[in-house]
Amino acid sequence: MTQLPNTPKMSVVMPVYNVEAYVSQAIQSVLAQSLPDFELIIVDDGATDRSLEICRSFDDPRIRIISQKNRGLPGARNTGIAAARAPFVALLDSDDAFHVDKLLLHFVHMSANPDVAISFAGSRMIDASGRALKVAMRPQLTDISAVDVLCRNPVGNGSAAVLRMSAMLLAAFPHPDEPHRTCWFDETFRQSEDIEFWTRCAVKHGMKFEGIEGLLTDYRIIGGALSANIVKQYVSWQTMLRKIGDIAPAFVAKHGGRARAFQLRYLARRAVQLGETAFARDLLVDALKADWRIAAKEPKKTAITALAVAAGSVIGRTAFAALSRRVLKGAAAGA
Repeated sequence: MTQLPNTPKMSVVMPVYNVEAYVSQAIQSVLAQSLPDFELIIVDDGATDRSLEICRSFDDPRIRIISQKNRGLPGARNTGIAAARAPFVALLDSDDAFHVDKLLLHFVHMSANPDVAISFAGSRMIDASGRALKVAMRPQLTDISAVDVLCRNPVGNGSAAVLRMSAMLLAAFPHPDEPHRTCWFDETFRQSEDIEFWTRCAVKHGMKFEGIEGLLTDYRIIGGALSANIVKQYVSWQTMLRKIGDIAPAFVAKHGGRARAFQLRYLARRAVQLGETAFARDLLVDALKADWRIAAKEPKKTAITALAVAAGSVIGRTAFAALSRRVLKGAAAGA
């Protein structure tokens, strides 16, 4: 990749859409990075609140703001990646925040390991007010296969990943309706766009994923945002699986059942946290039907989910939802 004059070491791409309560913290977390040689590309995705005004209040030459009509999160990310000048691109959702050393640690990791296309780290979960929750994403960091990416999504969330731009050229494609625009994320998705992208990178392009130690992202959990609509989330996930099946039919035929089981168990846990115990029971049963071996692979997490579902028939919905949120925090985050 040709280095332009004054090319930064890292580009941070941050889509912004109606996040006036959180965007200042996100920007401050980037400006405070121990690696100072970066550019922050803020993509205004047609925000209608004070988000853009807040972004413009920061006077720092490393910040660039690009405004566009609303395209959704995948479209805003695509615009930002296309504008990036650095050899590495960090993704940051505007309601999340970075640990002060995130960019530096990923820069060192990817500079020392040129075969790594996508670097990531664990994430601390915070609530809407920014308070740390007693749960974190601590993913598998090494020896990651395409099956691991499909079934367990080690990247975890959209603010955890750092991309090597030279590798990302393999995953680029023209927008089907606007061929002058380059895409990486599929803009037809409104959910599951992350796992679709990660899985496509792993399955179709054989990209190497590798994580580094530490909880380097603050991932914000906003009321109801875990799974505001579980059915839509699952439908979107199934669309992702069909798309990957078109790319690699033998791969999905072999591993799709296990991936479906992990996803259904994940959604069962989300339903438990919302107090939807009957729905959670159906989802967990469907998960075990899809591939019962997930219970053998992760007996503790499966058992905790089953016990939480069973408890729902004994205590009231409100009390159960509060209790289950505490219980499920005792197990590692994820599916």
